[in-house]
Amino acid sequence: MFFLILSIIILGLIVGALGRLLVPGHNPMGILATTLVGIVGAVIGGVIARLIWTVPGNHRLGVFICEVLGAAAIVALVSGTRRRRVIY
Repeated sequence: MFFLILSIIILGLIVGALGRLLVPGHNPMGILATTLVGIVGAVIGGVIARLIWTVPGNHRLGVFICEVLGAAAIVALVSGTRRRRVIY
């Protein structure tokens, strides 16, 4: 059970970091936020991959790409809501 949780955290960190790399601009997110974005992005990407392929285990690279794109979408959403507006 411990190794399952540890692998989810590590995979979330990797997917979240790759998702942050895909979104241009400055993303002031810490390591915890990156990991959470990666985990949520992996879940969303996994659901999308399940809709595309009936057996996603046969398409591991496609599932991973969907997970990273899901994380990138969440990073774009989060960084879009955090932008400061300059009032002149």
